[in-house]
Amino acid sequence: MRRARSIVVPIVLLVIAAALIATTVQFTSMFSGPPPWFRPTPIARVAEALRTGQVPDNSRGIEVTRTSEDRFGRSEEQPSPDRDAAIARLIPAPGARVLGLYEFPPHDPDSDIRGSFTVGLQDGDGWILVSTSPPPTFTSWHLRRLAGMLVTLAILSVLAWLVAGRISRPIRKLADAATRARLGARPAIPHGGPREVRELAEAVEAMQDRILQQAEGRTAMLAAIAHDLGTPLSRIAFWVEQLPEEARNRAAADIDEMRAMLGAVLRFTRDDRSRAPHERLDLGSLIESLGDDLAAAGTPVEVDLGPRVVVEGDPVALRRLFTNLVENAVRYGDQARLCWSQSAGWAEVLVEDEGPGFPAGRAEALFAPFVRGEASRNRATGGTGLGLAIVRSIAEAHGGEVRLENREAGGGRVRVRLPAE
Repeated sequence: MRRARSIVVPIVLLVIAAALIATTVQFTSMFSGPPPWFRPTPIARVAEALRTGQVPDNSRGIEVTRTSEDRFGRSEEQPSPDRDAAIARLIPAPGARVLGLYEFPPHDPDSDIRGSFTVGLQDGDGWILVSTSPPPTFTSWHLRRLAGMLVTLAILSVLAWLVAGRISRPIRKLADAATRARLGARPAIPHGGPREVRELAEAVEAMQDRILQQAEGRTAMLAAIAHDLGTPLSRIAFWVEQLPEEARNRAAADIDEMRAMLGAVLRFTRDDRSRAPHERLDLGSLIESLGDDLAAAGTPVEVDLGPRVVVEGDPVALRRLFTNLVENAVRYGDQARLCWSQSAGWAEVLVEDEGPGFPAGRAEALFAPFVRGEASRNRATGGTGLGLAIVRSIAEAHGGEVRLENREAGGGRVRVRLPAE
């Protein structure tokens, strides 16, 4: 099999591509046009502006003003008598009437003026000033540079999204497969993606096999013990028949309870190890039918009709799930009430009762096998402590979840959520 590429490679390639793109855009923006602030200004245009007192046509970045003060210019500008003399010759005007200040003193006084400048021509008691205009907040150079940065950001974002998606997709698939893994259901572990993800998938698959094998072994052992206990229990029942009537009745009740517990254990292990294929079914119709059957058998159950909800599941297992919840509600709360709704791709079924509710802080523990609650939820009320364990097992096998809640008005509520079409 071809060796998979490391996850480091796409990350390194992304960094290199980002650096190359950013550098290319920076150099292109920097050298594709004039300096960011001012274009070089020909001294002939400065001389024309001083002579006419107006900005020449097709001249940008300079302005003409008048002042009566002898001090003008910017702090970073310096005098250059040679440049003043060259401008005076072009006006023409006496050299003593021209005074200029320049950001970059020239090597050639007849060359174009770079950077900012302020040149004055004495006119009577004042001065005609020609100077560079204050730069706008955003020049065309700024806009080009900003556009380049935005384009770079967009390109890098697309590349990062593609690379990150390629990296995370097999990890998400691996997480989904690990979430669906349970006894009796072994989803295939995806082995795609970079080398590290494939190694992780192999490790998860091996771990899943070990855990499921141990769970299956323990479940099989539990089923075997429950089955084998039936024989000595039958012998005990035979000898109990020889006891006095009062003692015989008490012993027979205990034996019946033990047989009920063993039967529940066998059903629990059988349901946990075997899953029927799922089919498309109307959850509302299933709950209505179950409610009618239980009511006909004398169970105090009430069903509030809801919308049509279609799910994928095993109808026999789902009927058992809701039957267990209804029986619990009736046993501990005298009556049961069912209703359902659908939102955001989920079907939600509520089973409510009028009982004492669930023990605070122990709701999660009640889902463990053979665990009963306090007070009224003890052995005296019947049950083996497997009802909620079976409910959770069936719900998780359908990709759903179960939560126990206490109603504000009193009583308990079980909330079952199943994926819906």
